Amino acid sequence: MSLFSPRTHASVKSSLSLPAASSWQKKAANSLSPKHPRAAIPPWLINTGSLIMMGLLVLLSLSIGVADFSWSGILQSLISHSANSDSSLLLVSRIPRTIAIILTGIAMAVAGMIIQVVLKNRFVEPSMVGATQSAALGLLVVSLLFPASALIVKMSVATIAAVGGMMLFMLLIHRVPPTDFLMIPLIGIVFGGIIEAITTFIAYQTESLQMLSVWQFGDFSSVLAGRYELLWLTGGLCVLAYIIADKLTIVGLGDNIALNLGISKRQVTWLGVGMVAMMSAVVVVTVGMIPFIGLVVPNIVSRIMGDKLRRSLPAVALLGASAVLLCDIIGRSIRYPFEVPVATVFGVVGTVVFLLLLLRAPAQE
Repeated sequence: MSLFSPRTHASVKSSLSLPAASSWQKKAANSLSPKHPRAAIPPWLINTGSLIMMGLLVLLSLSIGVADFSWSGILQSLISHSANSDSSLLLVSRIPRTIAIILTGIAMAVAGMIIQVVLKNRFVEPSMVGATQSAALGLLVVSLLFPASALIVKMSVATIAAVGGMMLFMLLIHRVPPTDFLMIPLIGIVFGGIIEAITTFIAYQTESLQMLSVWQFGDFSSVLAGRYELLWLTGGLCVLAYIIADKLTIVGLGDNIALNLGISKRQVTWLGVGMVAMMSAVVVVTVGMIPFIGLVVPNIVSRIMGDKLRRSLPAVALLGASAVLLCDIIGRSIRYPFEVPVATVFGVVGTVVFLLLLLRAPAQE
């Protein structure tokens, strides 16, 4: 499947006289491109709108909760320069939770964009290539064997397990023809299901199902100050993804183009795989699995802004954060004062969107 817009292909071919895109890329591009051209929207306008929307959702997220909270109490605390129940609640619970939601949304959306570029397929994301399931398996094993190990040790083992799972998945799809772009996510779903079944079996045999459920369903209800700071690591990885965005873009254009431009496809690919694995591991360790963020958000942004990563990554990050914030607000509101996990809310929405993407592509061929 072509990852990049026709304008990008045209500019590369005209300026560098490089080989044209392969036939499978043209076929996939024709099947997924809209039939009528859309008016180009300036990236700054999209990013500004996304930032304003995220700001409004942040204020709403800070205001919603079971505990009594009022902004007037915060104002009184600022005027009197003394802490009260409202300021303590804001600093200990509401702000850490909101920051964790934003970082998680950004990390999973950017990770989805990276893995789609690496695999040249718009229908994959970390939970469809075995990354999050392998991270949960590694986390379960290290928790059973070394229950007193430090959090950084658990995260390291989960990262190694995620990399191993992604390597195994890439070996499985190595012989799949690139034209079967719908076969890759289907193989990924089956592969992830097998790993999840093995993890559940181990947890059942060791009576650890309750501990495993914490990692399998993304939930922010237990996020407090001191329990989410590991997510800042994903923010650094997202900055790194923006720095190497041009190299990822070239790798996504095809092997011949990357070779002619002097880009090491192997190095960039494994760097991207390692970043996706670490992001997935950190999110699973901190808040649990949240599926479909890396599938839905990059596809929405790419259809609006095209596929040049340096231009679209900020929009992907902002939309990912806003999507998780919105789902968290819905989860806290529909059964107030109880909470529905974010993974459940986003899973329902993501499943519908993913099925629409699967059904829409063949209809336009």
